[in-house]
Amino acid sequence: MEVRHELNTHAVEDWHWWYSGRRRILHEVLAALPVAQPWRVLDAGCGSGRNLVELARYGTVTGLEPAAASLAAARARGVGEVVEGGLDAPVPLPDDSFDVATCLDVVEHLDDDRFALRELRRLVRPGGRLVVTVPCYQALWSQHDVVNRHRRRYSRRTLLAAARDAGWAPERTTHFNALLLPAAAAARGLERLRPPRDPGASDLDRTPRALNAVLERPLRAEARLIGAGRRLPAGLSLLAVLR
Repeated sequence: MEVRHELNTHAVEDWHWWYSGRRRILHEVLAALPVAQPWRVLDAGCGSGRNLVELARYGTVTGLEPAAASLAAARARGVGEVVEGGLDAPVPLPDDSFDVATCLDVVEHLDDDRFALRELRRLVRPGGRLVVTVPCYQALWSQHDVVNRHRRRYSRRTLLAAARDAGWAPERTTHFNALLLPAAAAARGLERLRPPRDPGASDLDRTPRALNAVLERPLRAEARLIGAGRRLPAGLSLLAVLR
């Protein structure tokens, strides 16, 4: 992603509704995994390391991050080991190093998502799990994707096809951020008719902080549903648990 957006992410991820909501959903999914704790956990594409703080409750954590500013921020947190590297090249870690890996909104940035998923398959021990989140629906492609340097958006079919090609067995999927899907679709359509004034702005820049608590409430409700084993059939994001 662009450096401007990378640093903006660091500034807001502690309180922004999107990040806090995704953390709630991730916790519900991880708590239900049939993998004995404590775990050896990898967060691949860990950014500033904010999720390492949450993941540490499950065991020992390792972050993997290629971007210099994010790498420095993650190491400064002092939570687990943070390794320099990305999923577009062989990861400098041994086979079968982890019980569980997370890869949250990362593979859409990569030219070869299957290579990345194969590397994660190598790093996770047999019987372990990978939790992946990605943005949904190529039809919703927008300036936000351009700023974030996404290569694609996914459907359930395309994500699971990539996972299977890389040797993973899909175990569970669910969409999330469902309530905002109609509004996002309308906004994307409007953007095509009238391009944004600031082409370098992302959706993070356009969300008023005053609406933060209101926007987080639907994700709280979705987290409870997902934690109860429900599968949401549509939403702006997709989560998959792979075995």
